Amino acid sequence: MKILVAPLNWGLGHATRCIPLITGFLKEGHSITIATDGYPAILLREEFPDLRFIELPSYPFRYSSGTSQLGAMILSTPFILAGIIREHNWLKRLLADEQYDLVVSDNRFGLWNKRVRSIYLTHQLMIKMPKTLHWLEPAVHTLHRWFIGKYDECLIPDYAGEHNLSGDLAHRFPLPSHARFIGPLSRFAATQCIPSAQFATVILISGPEPQRSIFEQQQMQLAASYPRPILMVRGLPGTAHQLDADGITTVPHVSSQQLAGYLTGCRTIICRSGYSTIMDLETLGCTHKARLIPTPGQTEQEYLAQYHQKNTVNRTIHGATN
Repeated sequence: MKILVAPLNWGLGHATRCIPLITGFLKEGHSITIATDGYPAILLREEFPDLRFIELPSYPFRYSSGTSQLGAMILSTPFILAGIIREHNWLKRLLADEQYDLVVSDNRFGLWNKRVRSIYLTHQLMIKMPKTLHWLEPAVHTLHRWFIGKYDECLIPDYAGEHNLSGDLAHRFPLPSHARFIGPLSRFAATQCIPSAQFATVILISGPEPQRSIFEQQQMQLAASYPRPILMVRGLPGTAHQLDADGITTVPHVSSQQLAGYLTGCRTIICRSGYSTIMDLETLGCTHKARLIPTPGQTEQEYLAQYHQKNTVNRTIHGATN
């Protein structure tokens, strides 16, 4: 089959969780084209240098530098809707020139077309709203269901049962009839992991700007309180500047195999509470030593940080009483 894989460019998480999907497709002998832009495109080119890439711009959303993203979300809504229409028309034009058997869209709302089978990949069927707009969640969920309904299938990278990674995000409301759980998707699933104790603390910097840079600056200031030596991975694939100073090694990016070794071998992990990061930690068995710090005002990450903190405490208590 000829397959188009298109992850959204809001941080690196959508791209990293497509890595095991793409790897599986390649092992089955399929022809893969990747459509994305920005750092996700750079990261996936490093992972799959022989594949064809098409630049597909993502939705023009820029996070606020403050603690609330509500204003940024409201201001960006018209541009996001325009972006959905643009990518829908882009796919229509692409299919007029090329034939594809399958389109896999990671959280892109507009990549469906009656001429091709399409899959929507998401962990967030329910979109968490800010507290002041909590009453809008059922309506937003209904709108999201409408977009999901345009696809032939919806795949949810999570466990189906009570012990799951996404909580309310995929388990609060009834699933669409064409949706199914496929288990977590992690770039580390097929990695040969050799734990490395080279660093006591690993700090993972990630997310869209300007919050990525703000998080990096905050962690540099807090690094003095962390066990050393420290590795800080800046989440900037395609750049090559490395700095070693005062027991802190700062690198723009490391390979999946290297990172798996550092994460399994260190004592403490500092990272955002993005869902793809949580899947990676779960796959490596490292969730218990991670400090999950949500992006300010990012309601999904705020919920996931609380959800997994509670689950970690519950597992610890349960383990201590058995």
